[in-house]
Parts: sequence; C-alpha cells; structure tokens
Amino acid sequence: MRSLPTILKTELLAKSDWFQIESLHLEFSNGQQRVYERLRGSGYQSVLVVALPDPQHVLLVREYAVGVEQRVLGLPKGGVETGETTLEAANRELTEEVGMRAGRLRELGRLSLAPGHLCHSCQVVLAEELAPCTARGDEPEPLEIVRFPLARIPGLVISGELHEARAIAALFMALSRKSLI
Repeated sequence: MRSLPTILKTELLAKSDWFQIESLHLEFSNGQQRVYERLRGSGYQSVLVVALPDPQHVLLVREYAVGVEQRVLGLPKGGVETGETTLEAANRELTEEVGMRAGRLRELGRLSLAPGHLCHSCQVVLAEELAPCTARGDEPEPLEIVRFPLARIPGLVISGELHEARAIAALFMALSRKSLI
C-alpha cells in the first residue's frame, strides 16, 4: 500500500461559522506535487436515522434543501449536541422530526460524502420499536413525514424522487442486515 502524500503547506482560503476552505500543497510518493482544496467542517458530528415503524416500512421526511433549492425526500437527520452520544442524538432527532422515539437503536456504520473534497462523515443509526413521542425541534417549518414500504425503495430511487446519496446508502445498509432481508 502506498504511503500518504506529504502535506507541504496548508492555507486557509475562507472561513464561516460552519466551514473552512483550505488549500493543501501535497507531495506524492513519486515526487509529483499538486494543490488540492477541501471544505473542512467545524468538528460537527451528525446522525442519519433509518426509522422502521414495522419491518416492512421506513419513515422518510420531505424538507427544503438549500443546496439544491427544492424539497427533497430523505431520512431524519441532524447534529450530535455536546455531551450527547450518537444514539441519544438519533433518538432526539427522531422525536423532533417525526414524533417518534425508538425502543431499540443500532449503529450501522459511517458514511462520507465526497471525501475528495469534504472532511465530514455521518453515523447511520437503525431505529426500531417506535412509539409516539414529540419534542420541539429546530426546523423552520414542519417536515412532511412519509411512511413508505421498504420493498418499493428501489422504485423510488429509479424514479428520481429519492436522490439523496446518504439516504440511499443508509437504506442499503439497513436492508443488508439479516433481520431485514
């Protein structure tokens, strides 16, 4: 396995409360040098929740996504607050976004998105044994909750209605569990 490139220099190009844009001057093992840019977060940790009200259905949410300027279908998600575990954050987000609390939570793994440019990943959590429970969240408007058959997820992806890559990957991770096959 090749060694990692040597970072010769790092420059901060821009900074906001949420992100930093960095330029990295790298030297690869063969002597080649390149400059790459990346978006570094502020240490923000997040969770993505695959919530199953029963073994045949998943709870999806439709909400406004400013990056694509449209309402998109996805999974409940959010940040891990200071002092919170990943599983606590998943249950809190589930409560705030879909009005349910999980009796059983399992971490399925981590997902990264565009690791060539972004320094962020999220923890995927499977939530089962759901019961009604509400809490006030931080969403600017109520989210549309969609109870959807797991067997019809491939069609939702093929139609383009579900196109958020993390949600698709998280659903694949959940469906790959022996208990859901």
